[in-house]
Amino acid sequence: MFAKFLKGMKDGIPIALGYLSVSFTFGIKAVSDGLLWWQALLISMTNLTSAGQFAGLSVMAGAGSLVEIACTQLVINMRYALMSLSLTQKVDKSFTRLKRWLCGFGMTDEIFAVASGKLHSVTAGYMAGLIATPFVGWSLGTLLGAVAGNILPAAVQSALSVAIYGMFIAIFVPPMKKAKPVAIVVAIGALLSCAFRFVPLIKEISSGFAIIICAVAAAGLGAFLFPISDEEEAHA
Repeated sequence: MFAKFLKGMKDGIPIALGYLSVSFTFGIKAVSDGLLWWQALLISMTNLTSAGQFAGLSVMAGAGSLVEIACTQLVINMRYALMSLSLTQKVDKSFTRLKRWLCGFGMTDEIFAVASGKLHSVTAGYMAGLIATPFVGWSLGTLLGAVAGNILPAAVQSALSVAIYGMFIAIFVPPMKKAKPVAIVVAIGALLSCAFRFVPLIKEISSGFAIIICAVAAAGLGAFLFPISDEEEAHA
């Protein structure tokens, strides 16, 4: 089992390195929005979700309600539940209920991609290692960013905060190039977001509910305009 754990840790190193830079930005932004370094670190250690944490931070900075935060996280992170359900088809008999719960807690897009790509069944030891390394990378990056946010000049913090936008651009631009429907859905989401930012009356809606409405509306329109055929679904 220890050998499997080490194998999982090794496979998780590239993920951890990628998480380090993104969570560094989160740490800086969290401190600039008024959180203490340990609060930023606690958020990363108990969530492990980049988009969810940045969205939640925006709601917190805007003095949003707990209901807004809960709904925002539900919409953004619902995919992790589906990933966890899918991965249950590959896990072996060593997974107890507690281990399944811990695996669900550590599920991210990258971890799911690596685990689901294995040809053989996935053991509990392997998943523990695969989750542990990115978890350390994500938490360490947040800690370093939060500490740096208390030391670096405001101009440098502002410049580093731009990195998060680069991350999101890197996430959705490649799929946009490959599929026109994805590009249209992203455009719809961007237009709705601009409307909630500048259009009178609806711009008064809090950022938390604006994120929820934009995400659900864009995804819903995408599903309506570009339904997946049975043949496409069978090959997905």
